[in-house]
Amino acid sequence: MAYRDLREFIGLLEKRGELRRISTPVDCDLEITEITDRVSKKNGPALLFENVIGYDVPILTNTFGSMKRMALALGVDHLDIIADEVRSFLKLPFLTFESKLDMLKLMPIAKRIMDCFPRYVKNGPCKEVIIKEEDVDLRKIPVLKCWPGDGGPFVTLPLVFTKNPRTGKRNVGMYRLQVFDKNTTGMHWHMHHNGAENYRDSKAMGKRIEVAVAIGGDPALIYAASAPLPRDIDEVIFAGFLRKKPIELVKCETVDLEVPADAEYVLEGYVDPEELRAEGPFGDHTGYYSQVDRYPVFHIKCITHRKKPIYPATVVGKPPMEDCYLGKATERLFLPVLQLQLPEIVDLNLPLEGVFHNCAIISINKAYPAHAKKVMHAVWGMGQMMFTKMIIIVDEHVNIHDLSEVWWRVYNNIDAARDVVIVEGPLDALDHSSPNAHFGSKMGIDATKAWRSEGYTRDWPEEITMSEAVKKRVDEKWKELNLE
Repeated sequence: MAYRDLREFIGLLEKRGELRRISTPVDCDLEITEITDRVSKKNGPALLFENVIGYDVPILTNTFGSMKRMALALGVDHLDIIADEVRSFLKLPFLTFESKLDMLKLMPIAKRIMDCFPRYVKNGPCKEVIIKEEDVDLRKIPVLKCWPGDGGPFVTLPLVFTKNPRTGKRNVGMYRLQVFDKNTTGMHWHMHHNGAENYRDSKAMGKRIEVAVAIGGDPALIYAASAPLPRDIDEVIFAGFLRKKPIELVKCETVDLEVPADAEYVLEGYVDPEELRAEGPFGDHTGYYSQVDRYPVFHIKCITHRKKPIYPATVVGKPPMEDCYLGKATERLFLPVLQLQLPEIVDLNLPLEGVFHNCAIISINKAYPAHAKKVMHAVWGMGQMMFTKMIIIVDEHVNIHDLSEVWWRVYNNIDAARDVVIVEGPLDALDHSSPNAHFGSKMGIDATKAWRSEGYTRDWPEEITMSEAVKKRVDEKWKELNLE
């Protein structure tokens, strides 16, 4: 199903018992983080803080903080349903028509594709209140200061809209904004991300880049902004695919950009390519503070919002937290894309503790010597998978979502000289362990069964398993044994 806006999703969560309203007065300076962190660590509900000290705007947190809510946000019971749809799209015979029947098979798909594209409207709820120039004041929005060492309050769930000045193509990314004063923020564009590419192209042309930041809106678009999409795939179109219905966009008041008509807030302005300012520290999803660095400055010339807005925020820190489930959604939805390039991949697990980019566990259908090493290097060459610090490869029958089994394979199967690969390459900007920023070493571990053709000269031992006949007999007696 497609939600009309964030409020409709909130209503569904409340109906399903997945949301708790908090009427106790709370402070957006640290207190909401501490409450959200405790609830998140217990896999608790979304939280709507209705009595924020000093503000008349409620704050929503932990919205996507479970696999169940993440699936609900995308309108399905399980994320693998969408993965199967992606897989079906990738198998369509676009270039291999063999009969009219093949063409007829595409007819139902055509409407689905058309529904991906946004619908442009003249007005929307996001423009119920319009504030310009000197009246702009970010301090009237209850932006969270999350952790004691943070450099200030940060907008943590923004949808940052820009266009590439050369191609005109849109990018929607989720880049944190540190509030500096009433009308400026930092713009945390990592060098590897598409928003930073638009910024660099504008700088090369000697132009300011126009920016619009939407806060709130349909949850599918919020997810899409966080997803590591290839450069030329429009996040708005991807969100339309996920929700099976077009995103409605409305033109901004002061910049040549379109934003979700149902957003709670929209911040409009520009970034001057010649202006940088110290940004940070920020308690990040790695569980550590990211260090102070110089980033572009976002100048806000206009704020539009609903008459009674809700401010959605996410709190990040030591896992598990809400952003982990956004990452798990990416794991499920982008597995078919990996499999298109590497069909030997059976499954993928990005464990929560790996915070998206530090560990990938992959099972493969091993077909030839050094196959696992081939997969490692191929994965390091695919988009943002280049950041993965550790790739663990196991055989196809291994349950990679059972970390105990995975580590048992690693601890028992590897010969360090034969099975451990160390390479150098790009690292995520938030990685603090490497001697140099953005660059360092990565590890691949081949925990598959070693073959003689890989230099293994002994007989590989047989795994201990119980016979199926005995397991069946014990199954029949299990209730009588009363051991649960």
